[in-house]
Amino acid sequence: MNETTTVNKQTAGAAGEGAILPPVDVIEDSAGITLYADLPGVPRERLDIQIESDTLTIAGEVVLDIPEGMEASHVEVGLPRYRRVFTLSKELDPNRVNAEFAHGVLKLRIPKAEHAQPRKVEIKVM
Repeated sequence: MNETTTVNKQTAGAAGEGAILPPVDVIEDSAGITLYADLPGVPRERLDIQIESDTLTIAGEVVLDIPEGMEASHVEVGLPRYRRVFTLSKELDPNRVNAEFAHGVLKLRIPKAEHAQPRKVEIKVM
């Protein structure tokens, strides 16, 4: 899996806004990969995962509940959107992705395609 690192204002969000690259851990085993993305402040309804051809896109919008009549006096994260784009290897099966989201952490399991799975070769004795 390769990461597409170019995220700019034209591709990152609506209305020309930029986006934050969420931190992501990718763990590979013999059956596939597991991807963990930290998306604090993003509710499930504002999380979007898309796979098109060999491109995986993770996008989310932060929702901060500020009580009516109040405004933030200090903001360290000025961009309310996350976006990360990856190029999936041909060894992975994009049709069997499993996604879980809990406590601001997205877990994606992407298994290897059947042709890329390890297999045992039978040895014939002659």
